[in-house]
Amino acid sequence: MSQFDVVIVGGGMVGQAFALSMAQKTNASIAIIEPNNPRPKLGKDFHTRVSAITPTSEAFLTKLGVWDLIKRKHVFTQTRVWDQNSHGCLDFSAADDNLTHLGHIIENDAIQSAMFAALSDTKVKFINAKLDSIDKTDEGYQLQLDNDQPLSCVLLIGADGARSRVRDLTQIEFSETNYQQKAIICNIRSDKGFEDTTWQRFLSNSIIALLPLSDNEASVVWSAENQLANELLSLSSQEFSDRLSAGVEYRFGQFEVLNKVQAFPLIERSAKDYVKENIALIGDAAHNIHPLAGQGVNLGFSDVSELSDQLQSSSKPLGDYSVLRAYARARRLDNELMAKTMTGLNWIYKENNEPLRWLRGFGMNLINENSTLKSFFQKHATGKL
Repeated sequence: MSQFDVVIVGGGMVGQAFALSMAQKTNASIAIIEPNNPRPKLGKDFHTRVSAITPTSEAFLTKLGVWDLIKRKHVFTQTRVWDQNSHGCLDFSAADDNLTHLGHIIENDAIQSAMFAALSDTKVKFINAKLDSIDKTDEGYQLQLDNDQPLSCVLLIGADGARSRVRDLTQIEFSETNYQQKAIICNIRSDKGFEDTTWQRFLSNSIIALLPLSDNEASVVWSAENQLANELLSLSSQEFSDRLSAGVEYRFGQFEVLNKVQAFPLIERSAKDYVKENIALIGDAAHNIHPLAGQGVNLGFSDVSELSDQLQSSSKPLGDYSVLRAYARARRLDNELMAKTMTGLNWIYKENNEPLRWLRGFGMNLINENSTLKSFFQKHATGKL
């Protein structure tokens, strides 16, 4: 049986970040269990799954030695939001808070590939397999994989996403909110540039987000009720392009859809416990939020930073429950606040009765015209608060 100090189930961005953080600061033996390719190759064209990386996450990735290894990233210095059903708008700018930028739009594959490159200089072992079962032992956990390879570890990390196998096998309960929506994603090219700005348009029945990948290309995240989403998915590429261009008032001219339009259901999940003895959940395994603000992976990186700091600064044995509890206490409030904020924003913009439309527009303009309020929301969004 192979024995490790730490076994991480899930070799995506968050799982690899935790492995790298621990490998650089400790002598722990570490294995990552990942059934898929942990080092995606970047093609000539942009991938459709992207993240809006905040300056705080940028600093974290820089500390890990990953930031400069990310092969392509596009900076944004402004965020503009406008509402179809009211007079409201919000305009955030890095210059307002003496920042150089608000963040970067980066393909998830580009981040993960850079993580893998950094891990090549460590002794972290990748095991290409699926987790079948786990058993609690006096020292930690014993794992059985689908390749019949048994493993044991002192600390088990669940970094295996929203449908976490680790969470299920350890019987950690979770709450779930099904928004009855889908996020429709694709990449587009525009006639006009995106001005290093992320754009969001709130329509009466959906929300369109445009995240710039280059001067004239952007990733689209169109959050829509299931019925509308299914209708949009049935359109031809040209018909979809026309609907999308009209949805943002042809502000960028006519769009060209660059790849297959895809969709995934929007479901918010929150684990009732982030930790048990000798086990911790991080990233989407612990909390999976609405993609409205593109904050999911930033929360995951904050989990990694907090958990690795708690483990590295403690003199107690690896996997000690009190140390893991300190991580859970430190992260739960921030994660749940972001989840509830996203759920609340989704509800506010989904409801379209006249009084609420007026109040929505009034609130947006109040924030937009009050530098203190606007600075508060901007610092929260960039992780500076």
